[in-house]
Amino acid sequence: MFRTVFLIGSGGFIGSVARYYVSRLNLTLSFHSIPVGTLLVNVLGSLIIGLLMGLSERSAVITSDARLFLMVGICGGFTTFSSFTLENLTLLHNGQIIQLLIYTASSLLFGFGAVFAGYSLSNLF
Repeated sequence: MFRTVFLIGSGGFIGSVARYYVSRLNLTLSFHSIPVGTLLVNVLGSLIIGLLMGLSERSAVITSDARLFLMVGICGGFTTFSSFTLENLTLLHNGQIIQLLIYTASSLLFGFGAVFAGYSLSNLF
């Protein structure tokens, strides 16, 4: 158990620090007020986790420990959006199109609703 927590935690540290530095691009790049750094983090994280998933399905080169470190740790610390997009790909591969649409729509709607609610609640303090 300690080994698993250590692998995920150390990968998460690396991913979180990488996210911080890439997200700083928001301060220097502007494209019609779009947060370019965050967009880049989400797209890169999705690309990397997709690549790792594909490689781990096709060969034994990525061990279960490496998956924990790279996919759960680094990619999870870098962006949870990559996990979200991977779960959508899994639903697509399983032919669960209705579940994919429900999951995607509810994640976006409830996520935005929750951030709006949290922001609104902050006005009470």
